[in-house]
Amino acid sequence: MTDLKQLIEDENKIETVVSSDIKFKGKMKFRSSLKIRGTFEGKIETEGFLIIGREAVVSADISAKIVSISGEVNGKIKASQGIHLHKNSRTRGDIITPDLMMEQGAFFNGTCIMDEKS
Repeated sequence: MTDLKQLIEDENKIETVVSSDIKFKGKMKFRSSLKIRGTFEGKIETEGFLIIGREAVVSADISAKIVSISGEVNGKIKASQGIHLHKNSRTRGDIITPDLMMEQGAFFNGTCIMDEKS
């Protein structure tokens, strides 16, 4: 989890950042780390980390290794290692993960299935 904390704290360590002024619709597929600060609608598949920034609004089905949410996500999320819901985040949809971390002040509305780690 140290890798994720470093990525969240230092945006320079993230491979790709979708800026806050970008609105994107479609399917994203990648291997490393991505931070979304803007708006995205569609589907996201990755073997790496997905970081949803505070100002981000994402409506998507997500499949990732680790998902960190500080902004807003609507859709199904499947994470093979873990999901982190940070303070003031808003998550609506079903989640499947072996490890869930939810800070006080995070909003979650949906079902959670705690799957064993892959």
